[in-house]
Amino acid sequence: MSDQGKKIPIPKELTQAGVETMTEMLPQKLNGGKFTVGIPLELTKGEKRVALIPSSIRTLVTQGHQVLVQSNAGTGAYFTDREFSEAGAKICTSPKEVYDCDLLIKVAPPSIKEIELMKPYQLLISPLQLPLINSDYVQKLQSKKVIALAMEYIQDEVGTFPIVRIMSEMAGLNAILTGAELLSKAKGGKGMLLGGISGVPSAKVVILGAGIVSEYATRAALGLGAEVRIFDDNIYKLKKIQNKIGRPLYTSAVNQTYLKEELISADLVIGAMHSKTGRTPMIVDENMVMSMKKGSVIIDVSIDQGGCFETSEVTSFENPTFVKHDVIHYCVPNMASKVSRTASIAFSNILTPILLKAAHPAGIEYFITSQPGLRNGIYSYKGFLTNAYLSQRFNLKFMDLSLLITSQH
Repeated sequence: MSDQGKKIPIPKELTQAGVETMTEMLPQKLNGGKFTVGIPLELTKGEKRVALIPSSIRTLVTQGHQVLVQSNAGTGAYFTDREFSEAGAKICTSPKEVYDCDLLIKVAPPSIKEIELMKPYQLLISPLQLPLINSDYVQKLQSKKVIALAMEYIQDEVGTFPIVRIMSEMAGLNAILTGAELLSKAKGGKGMLLGGISGVPSAKVVILGAGIVSEYATRAALGLGAEVRIFDDNIYKLKKIQNKIGRPLYTSAVNQTYLKEELISADLVIGAMHSKTGRTPMIVDENMVMSMKKGSVIIDVSIDQGGCFETSEVTSFENPTFVKHDVIHYCVPNMASKVSRTASIAFSNILTPILLKAAHPAGIEYFITSQPGLRNGIYSYKGFLTNAYLSQRFNLKFMDLSLLITSQH
């Protein structure tokens, strides 16, 4: 009898999944989703804000996280060590213990001295403040292999910048109130009231940009009775601000001829431009500033991203103004520090939900790098510079963050 067509019995174990090619599983660092958060005392002059307030810390501690707060970190915002302690935070007298946490949150960029205290692969969340950093600063973060996340570039699910938005609301209101103060004779101005009174015309306010800062500055200026002019190249934004304010406004595209005409007669000019990735556009050159009236005021809210006036220079709360071409300049970064308690609560409201979601089984780093909105803010990752603008500005090597994450996860 022929063997052709006869079935050869195959052992059952050879047909089961045990011999199938399996997906290689790389070792993954697990920490049960718990992490330590460090809140250091801010050393930057004039900085009174704190990143997390006691009520937020209580929420994090309840979820099993540990929060370490350096003594007196909240004093400038009128939060005491006792309040932090009662919320469940550990109060540390030395910064060393705070800087040893998994996650470090600051409301001002760390100094070179503070970077020295950091450890490799630590996650840093802080503002970037482009005018205040240099090549040495960036390279120091790289040498420490810190994962640095610029909070002003964090995006939410709809593509907006929540930190920028809330700080911009405060900056817009502050810009008008500060401008009104600087126009007074006591502060070196021409002795002019921002809002008009019976028989006396009101001051003219020119606002560059039609975003959140502009919206809140416009509301405040109109509320005080000032005359407002708004410039922006985004026509959609100009239409949007008209609708939000609910009344006709003078708006214009950034036409150099029209802009110069308005600057010549302006009493207060507010720079409120914002860049999504790097330096803000500089749209007012020195010649335009020279054409402005003596005693007029410039408030460059955009100074955090380099400023939109050629004559702008970073100032501080101790020495907030300087005069150039007979024009008073106010260029203090993070104007929200002026209202430290309100700003601290606002910071905490935005950061706390992010931290609660970051309790991922694979670790906080995995969560941060897997969220496009958070990943957008990472500019230094484990020794690599991942921000194209900083790479061009300081002539440093750039690496695409997506490629780095793909190769390491």
